[in-house]
Amino acid sequence: MTERKKIPIGIEDFAEIIRKNCYFVDKTLMIRDILDSSAKVTLFTRPRRFGKTLNMSMLQRFFENTENDNSYLFDGLNITKAGEQYLAHMGQYPVISISLKGMKQPDFETAYATYKDIIKDEFSRHKAIVYRSDVLDNEEMKRYTSFLDIDAEYSEYSKAIGFLSKCLCKAYNKNVIILIDEYDVPLENSYFRGFYNKMIDLLRSAFESALKTNNFLEFAVLTGCLRISKESIFTGLNNLKVHSVLNNDFSEYFGFTEDEVKELAKAYGLEDRLAEMRLWYDGYLFGDTGIYNPWSVLQYISSAMAKEQISCQPYWSNTSSNSIIYKLIRESSEETRGMVEELVNSGSVKVPIYEDTVYADIDVNSECIWSFLLFTGYLKQINAELCNDMIYLTLIIPNVEVRSIYKRTILQWFREKTVVDSRIELFNALISEDIETIEDTVCDWLDETISFHDEQENYYHGFLTGLLSGFKGYTLKSNRESGDGRPDLMLLERRRHKLAVIIEIKATKEFTKLDYWCDEALKQIEEYRYETELINDGYQNIIKYGIAFCKKSCKVKQG
Repeated sequence: MTERKKIPIGIEDFAEIIRKNCYFVDKTLMIRDILDSSAKVTLFTRPRRFGKTLNMSMLQRFFENTENDNSYLFDGLNITKAGEQYLAHMGQYPVISISLKGMKQPDFETAYATYKDIIKDEFSRHKAIVYRSDVLDNEEMKRYTSFLDIDAEYSEYSKAIGFLSKCLCKAYNKNVIILIDEYDVPLENSYFRGFYNKMIDLLRSAFESALKTNNFLEFAVLTGCLRISKESIFTGLNNLKVHSVLNNDFSEYFGFTEDEVKELAKAYGLEDRLAEMRLWYDGYLFGDTGIYNPWSVLQYISSAMAKEQISCQPYWSNTSSNSIIYKLIRESSEETRGMVEELVNSGSVKVPIYEDTVYADIDVNSECIWSFLLFTGYLKQINAELCNDMIYLTLIIPNVEVRSIYKRTILQWFREKTVVDSRIELFNALISEDIETIEDTVCDWLDETISFHDEQENYYHGFLTGLLSGFKGYTLKSNRESGDGRPDLMLLERRRHKLAVIIEIKATKEFTKLDYWCDEALKQIEEYRYETELINDGYQNIIKYGIAFCKKSCKVKQG
């Protein structure tokens, strides 16, 4: 029996995957398509964890002229069958490979220091061949050394990549390939941290010297999550070709296709899990190509192999702060909250899409956030229309995993929104048995929040838990998770053991059944004798409520 290959969890170096005999989903024909492209500079925008860094590593290993022959890494892969005209480019170019994904510092000074370290590392990587070739004059050598010593001036760092390409071209007598991975990570980070304009200025100058005014450039490839407008960072770069999630070209090279996931499942004997993986991790649409989240698929297969019975988990949601979702929900208008609610309840929204955008646009034009959500993988297009020269897309949440991100973020926002002071009216009404005020305040909170109805009682249980937690002198006990035959919620006075509130929750899809389900909740409290334990614990005053919910409405009855 053939030994199964290892699952490459977290391995983003193409060479390491091949050398360690890990499972590799063959994307090497991307090399052919890049060589066939006429673009001088190509930008691929895809969501995080969709294989951008691995593909950039693959490009570097294929094209870079190194002392060690890397051709064995591609043995048996699709690019070796594409034709000699492509293989002739293997190992023929000096390559500058830079990743900006680590630039997530809290202020510009430390982010800039990180950028200087990145530049130093790339200059160091090429130091031996540049120095050995003896092609730099004294001034160039002094300048090169200043980057190694991290003591160049700011103005020099803005031209560092362009300068390095000149040095490499002289050393190899060949134009340079430039690879810049996750170019927009420092932009996103600086936007949320408050130093966006300074970062824009730095990267605009760096990219201009590397990609616009660079006579030593063979071609360049960049990756990121977002397509940033030319006016903000790619000023005057007329030779830029962007391939976003809306384009067909290169659509199959980031993420896994249906056939690739079927092959993966077959290789590990998990064909019976395909339906579950499809529900959780499929649903992305890049151009006309259906795509699975590769990070989550590999994580799931790895977990399934380690433990025979395991359900799908939201692996992707734990790889980022999901700041863009939080901003959407935290700063949303009533109309936007309604749109988010429609999405999380398996509906759709129709919105204009801005392909050229900047982070600052979110604060100026709230509609731009839908474009950000689409390009970063939180939404999927299902229809497109052109209206008054604007592209309008109908968008949905792609799968169960992403929907869980929205739900978790909504609950986080709701917890932060519901401070104790803002809930005191509900608390007082509950312990004073004011039914009308309980109903009014609960309905007001329902109107303020974003509801998801597919979980029914679980959602409303969490909703009331958030509203009734944290009051001084009282303990809130929640037994929904334990399933031990106790009431949904009990609010207990700690000090004198005099007051206890028992709450049983029901949910219905029919408004006309609210009264019925309140009665059923109260009947359950009596049938299961929920008060017995409280009486034994010394509680003298026990209040019982049956609360029924239907969407944004609730009915309260007292037993």
